[in-house]
Amino acid sequence: MAIREFRLPDPGEGLVEADIVTWRVAVGDTVKVNDILLEIETSKSLVELPSPFAGTVSALLVAEGETADVGSPIIAIEDGAAPAGPASVPNVVEPAESAAAEGPAGNGDGSGTRVPNLVGYGPRTGESKRRPRKVAADPGSAETHEQVAGTFATDVAVSRRADEREPLQPTPVAPVPSAPSEPLPAPGTAAPEPALSGGPVLAKPPVRKVAKDLGVDLRTVTATGAGGVITREDVTLAAQQVGGDAGAPTTPAPSNQAPPSSERLDGRAPSEAGDVRIPIRGVRKATAEAMVRSAFTAPHVTEWLTCDVSATMELVERLKARREFREVRISPLLIVAKAVCLALGQTPELNSFWDEPAGEIVQLGAVNLGIAANTPRGLVVPNIKDAQALPLLELARAINALVSTAREGRTSPAEMAQGSFTITNVGTFGVDAGTPILNPGESGILCFGQVARRPWVVGVGADERIEPRWVTTLAVSFDHRLADGAQGSTFLATVAQILGDPGLALLF
Repeated sequence: MAIREFRLPDPGEGLVEADIVTWRVAVGDTVKVNDILLEIETSKSLVELPSPFAGTVSALLVAEGETADVGSPIIAIEDGAAPAGPASVPNVVEPAESAAAEGPAGNGDGSGTRVPNLVGYGPRTGESKRRPRKVAADPGSAETHEQVAGTFATDVAVSRRADEREPLQPTPVAPVPSAPSEPLPAPGTAAPEPALSGGPVLAKPPVRKVAKDLGVDLRTVTATGAGGVITREDVTLAAQQVGGDAGAPTTPAPSNQAPPSSERLDGRAPSEAGDVRIPIRGVRKATAEAMVRSAFTAPHVTEWLTCDVSATMELVERLKARREFREVRISPLLIVAKAVCLALGQTPELNSFWDEPAGEIVQLGAVNLGIAANTPRGLVVPNIKDAQALPLLELARAINALVSTAREGRTSPAEMAQGSFTITNVGTFGVDAGTPILNPGESGILCFGQVARRPWVVGVGADERIEPRWVTTLAVSFDHRLADGAQGSTFLATVAQILGDPGLALLF
């Protein structure tokens, strides 16, 4: 029987790895095309992967809880067909080609049945090209093992960011030197070629910043990290060599290992009683990287305002009593979201982004309103596209669907992309306010605190009196490159005015 290996596809987020969360099948199970094989966790969401093959599961190649690289085999399936080549050669077939072999593919031209779209791959829109076979030295000889393997090699493109490591390739690549303690080249001889020469330099943003500060050209640095990634130690070593540092360079400690207890910066032993170590991966890792990038890129300014929202609370109760809103969860967040959309129309500086390559500030015509959602996997911020154009009922439904999907871990990458402004609701935790950090690429974020009964001065002149009112605190952080205090203050005051008197929304 032919064994087909299913390789981890790109989930469509430009990532290079994913965590195996749950296998839905076991060895010996029979599967059909598009049966769900497993559930993976990326840095943004949970994704179910369907099977591109039909047959019997012969092996699970990656265990639950482990991390697999995009392009690496994760499951082997026996298709019951006779092998197409030597028994020792895995029959690795591209999903699109496998579907085409089973019948005519329907690509919209009415020529046949529709090929199922699988996560990260599907029917190709252009002409399919197979890698040419290698010609043997002896035309009369049989094909070699390498020729047969090359026939089945896949060339499915894997998208990635420039600062991420290279995905696994079907053809072998030269191994990356892992021991910088190898003898240095003799004078007059060529220096060792940096990893991934001629391609993009793989280094994380903090490492790139260190290289820039030290004046080190990353193209001249030899990478020692996993997958050819340049580490901070590699940059420091290169800077010492360029600066003529005396003595032989020491071997940098692997970036994925903790230093000995005597060298730990916090002075703690690696295994003290009661300590809990939580792997930094998935959503939490992506959130941490985004917040660090935002905090050290955009100059944040935060303003606060405490306001009376009694009229908003009354409006929420009236909406709950209306028939069209009975099946929708209504909360003060809905009115805040509507007020934000209206206020951004008056202050477009807070609905813009900084285009560094073009040297421009881009003020957006649509409000892609992000709602920060706390989930068991961490904080995610999906956004509602064109929120400013939605009526109040549709906006309520969109918020409900967004939060529900996020808590189930089913938020798609598209729902978290291209956000322009965010609301974070800390009032659900009984907190008054905070100083929120911008989402990278956005110019503003509003922190909505708890709504509580407090004494408040009402009336004017002789009618002044103290009454218990519903009061909340709003805090807005914005990018001071894009907006100054005037625009930030105007935005915050407009939101507070609408919450204090929702009827003012008719003026916008």
